[in-house]
Amino acid sequence: MKNKLLISACLLGHPVRYDGGAKGLPDETLRDLRQRFGLIPVCPECAGGLPTPRAPAEIEPGRSASDVLRGQGSVITATGDDVTAEFLSGADKVLGIAQETGAGCALLKANSPSCGKLAVYDGHFAGKLVPGEGITAHRLRQAGIPVFSETELNLLP
Repeated sequence: MKNKLLISACLLGHPVRYDGGAKGLPDETLRDLRQRFGLIPVCPECAGGLPTPRAPAEIEPGRSASDVLRGQGSVITATGDDVTAEFLSGADKVLGIAQETGAGCALLKANSPSCGKLAVYDGHFAGKLVPGEGITAHRLRQAGIPVFSETELNLLP
């Protein structure tokens, strides 16, 4: 039986990103992942009830995913809407999916306010990355589920 891998749906080519697009991995990479793992597609933002397309969102400046999960920060869209509740709900739903399916790790989209592992945008909607992670990535790691980005495929178990 193959190990289960949570994977950002946009990496599989599903058009679930904020702009209605996808960031599909190359076909060869997807073939390799399908041979090695049982893939479980997830999109925390859609799972949290946000539409596609939607306004881009970022963790507020100077705050981290940890702050947001502790109720000490927010996720705000470029149009000024607070979507913290949707991001938290999506993170909890993805964690539930991981636990229900026995997923041993997650491959999540880099730089996303939900899925980013190494960096996220700085909250000013100017395209500047800062060290940090997304809400779902942090929530999964808190629960002991290893998280990888598509830039770390060589690190997958």
